[in-house]
Amino acid sequence: MNPKETEDLMEFIKQIRKDFNLTVLLIEHDMKVVMGICERIIVMDYGRIIAEGTPKEVQNDPRVIEAYLGREWESV
Repeated sequence: MNPKETEDLMEFIKQIRKDFNLTVLLIEHDMKVVMGICERIIVMDYGRIIAEGTPKEVQNDPRVIEAYLGREWESV
């Protein structure tokens, strides 16, 4: 999707949650979308849960950083 479509989708999901008081299960790799609309996140690596929490918590989780950025990232 282009940036406008992504933004529209995010607003649409937020509106559905608000209007219908629903929980939405989102499986997504676009971190802008995930961090922009999720209250709770579960991070998986090779089919196993490696972290769970708020966007801020999972962003700062060392297991998530290692799984998605690699160990070399820590030394930068």
